[in-house]
Amino acid sequence: MTTRQRLVMVLLLTASFTLAVDFSILNVALPRIGADVGFSLEHLQWIATSFALCAAGFTLLFGRVADLFGRKRLFIAGMALLGIGSLIGGLANDPGLLLTARVAQGLATAAVTPAALSLLTTSFPEGTLRTKHWA
Repeated sequence: MTTRQRLVMVLLLTASFTLAVDFSILNVALPRIGADVGFSLEHLQWIATSFALCAAGFTLLFGRVADLFGRKRLFIAGMALLGIGSLIGGLANDPGLLLTARVAQGLATAAVTPAALSLLTTSFPEGTLRTKHWA
């Protein structure tokens, strides 16, 4: 692998890890987050659901957007939106603002996931780099 390919792989895998952690870590902290922001127990699930609905519902659309407008451009925009959404979510002090941040994070996940996967496959042409077993 070239240095550029290594850098691309590390960047894309780090982004994918960040997206997975963003979703997973919330479930651990959900009771505390709900209490700090003022969510009632019966509405607490909307913090996770607002993210999941957007992430799952818009992934195919953003895959097509990546094809039309550029994978790299969508990847960078999605990562920027994820950062902004995370900052807003971390600073949120009321339920509405937190839900808005989670929707932004879900949309960012929906944008970054197909863009990152397509960048990964186009950065490594078919052949030995894809079939090599890294042990």
